Amino acid sequence: MKVLVTDPVAEEALNLLREKHEVVFEELRGEELAKEIGKYDALMVRSATKVTKDIIEKAENLKVIGRAGIGVDNIDVEAASQKGIYVVNSPTGSTRSVAELTFALMFAVARKIHIADTTMRQGIWAKKKLKGIELMNKTLGLIGSGNIAQEVAKMANCLGMKVLVYSPHCTEEKARKMGAELRSLEEIFKEADFVSLHIPKTEETYHMVDERLLSLMKPTAYLINAARGGVVDEEALYKVLKEGKIAGAAIDVYEKEPPEKSPLFELENVVFTPHIGAATKEGQIRAGTICAEQILKVLDGKEPDFWVNRHMMKS
Repeated sequence: MKVLVTDPVAEEALNLLREKHEVVFEELRGEELAKEIGKYDALMVRSATKVTKDIIEKAENLKVIGRAGIGVDNIDVEAASQKGIYVVNSPTGSTRSVAELTFALMFAVARKIHIADTTMRQGIWAKKKLKGIELMNKTLGLIGSGNIAQEVAKMANCLGMKVLVYSPHCTEEKARKMGAELRSLEEIFKEADFVSLHIPKTEETYHMVDERLLSLMKPTAYLINAARGGVVDEEALYKVLKEGKIAGAAIDVYEKEPPEKSPLFELENVVFTPHIGAATKEGQIRAGTICAEQILKVLDGKEPDFWVNRHMMKS
């Protein structure tokens, strides 16, 4: 069978697919992808390729779409389900990578690393102006209780942080296993010194973190978003940061990527990274190989482990 890969993935993942199938790597987009997709039995993507309804409608032989990562917001899952096409992903591939970036962002804003770096490059010795805070004995509020949130909780416990968690799917027992205390959404925004987001972008979570929630935060608190762009209302975030209602933020993901002329870039109390949560060598190998394994299972007529549209497929 023929597998099309349209985004760069780890060579280890391509080699897995090549053992059984013909693999073509070509960075096709939009109309070009729609024109070629009919030739292939499987499609493997990361976040750059947008697998739209128009593309899926022309996928005459497609059996599976694999996302080498967690989020599938770049894939029209409903359209795929209507055509009986499996959508699979690799939800655990980048868990450690994103969790570590979450802490990198927290340390950066807590110790003003970005300002220290900039001033040093300008020849300014700003030592007296760069007093930060420790993470130890601070309260970390996690929005979400999935794989990444669980890993972050584990690391936070090692640092001596108090961990709170909110998720509609989280029980008291699950929170205890995470080493966390279950709280309401509002309680976390009121109590936490750091609020870290670990939720997907859906209709329900779009702009979930709005001015109302942000205004509940302590003036000494920080918001961390290494989850998905769009779950935070960026205009509301700019407003509370500009007015000094919260101490700062660290952002890896944006509603529009790459962002253009965001007013947030004017602010000194924000750390920015260009959606690099999963961008580690180890994470990319895991994400790619897990996704390849799922594609191979489908092409072999087996049920995949990480089947995104399991409950949406026509019977």
